[in-house]
Amino acid sequence: MLHTVAKLHYEAEMSQVDIARQLGVSTATISRLLHRARAEGIVRIEVLDLATPEDITRQLIDGLGLADAAVIETPAAGTLTALAAPLGALLKQAQLVAGSVVAIGWGRAVREVIRTGLPRIPGVHTVAATGGMQQHAPHFQINEFVRLAAEELGGTPHFIHAPYLPSTELREVFLGDAAIRDAVALWDRTDVAIVGIGLPHAINPPEASAATLSEQALVHAAGDVLRHYFDAEGALIPWEGESRMIAMSPAQLRAVRLVIGVAASPEKATAIIGAARAKLINALITDTKTAQAILEAVAPR
Repeated sequence: MLHTVAKLHYEAEMSQVDIARQLGVSTATISRLLHRARAEGIVRIEVLDLATPEDITRQLIDGLGLADAAVIETPAAGTLTALAAPLGALLKQAQLVAGSVVAIGWGRAVREVIRTGLPRIPGVHTVAATGGMQQHAPHFQINEFVRLAAEELGGTPHFIHAPYLPSTELREVFLGDAAIRDAVALWDRTDVAIVGIGLPHAINPPEASAATLSEQALVHAAGDVLRHYFDAEGALIPWEGESRMIAMSPAQLRAVRLVIGVAASPEKATAIIGAARAKLINALITDTKTAQAILEAVAPR
């Protein structure tokens, strides 16, 4: 009878009262039988130990060798918008003061977190981490991100009114301009950078990323940060045109105290891993679904 009572209660989800009525015994008898079933191991009740966002954050930091990270529960909608709060928390923890420099990258995630809002840190300088993109899509408008970030933070914006990929001759002309030269000089004293992490072009169509033909040919690239491409192991992949870019270099990014990658999509897991291994980011803001995809990818086989 122990087995019958257990199956009726735990599998058929019948109440103790209904089981007692069906078997012609008292409810107290059914209660005692269920207790015996658990005590004798006929029924085993297991409470799953689910990882919390805090647990996943610690695992991410260890697994990717990051200085810091923040993971949110994946919301039903508006994931990129939801990343603004943890980004704000990291910016506050960075102890930025008047005169500190925050470099801003481009991309959908960067656009959304800035539009959602940043904490007030009066007196900081915001600067574009690259020149502009000759594209109309909202997520390419890096100078607008710089302006809005300065407005949110209560700081001063520094724009780069030059394309990110000019010719070799024009690059020297642009960098000879006093305003552009002064803005670019801030890259060497950047305290925090906020950057997006690009998908490989096999996944991301060229029109979505404004990739040149040379960039599209990088079939082994796992992703990019500011157009600096890398494979899944973090090895940088040079491409024709990279030397012409007006953008923070890998060396400059690696010298920044905190480079925060903002990204949320499980399909970006390999790109995020590569960016961390390449030392182009040392902090990450993401969601639990993306974080779990990353942890599965870096887990020992």
